[in-house]
Amino acid sequence: MQKKLKLPEFADEDEEREFWANVDLADYVEADDFESVVFPNLKPTTRPVSIRFPEYVIDAVKERANEMGVPYQVLIKETIARIFVPSDRT
Repeated sequence: MQKKLKLPEFADEDEEREFWANVDLADYVEADDFESVVFPNLKPTTRPVSIRFPEYVIDAVKERANEMGVPYQVLIKETIARIFVPSDRT
C-alpha cells in the first residue's frame, strides 16, 4: 500500500459523492494490495436466444421435463450446459 486513505466525515451523500468523484485511488493502492474473491451467490448474466426445433422434439423434451418435474426450458439449458460447458464453470 502506498499511503493510508483517510476518510473525512461526510455531512451528506452529496459531499461523499463529491469526495469519491475527485479522489485518485491509484495514490492509495498498488496491484499487490488486491486479493482474489469469489461471489458464489451471483447469477451469471443470461441472454435470450431463439432457436427452432421440430414440434416432435419440443413435445419429447416437454414430456421428459414433466417426468422429471422441471420446466422444459430448464431441462434444455441444463442439458446444453452439461454437454458444452466445462464442469468448473457450472
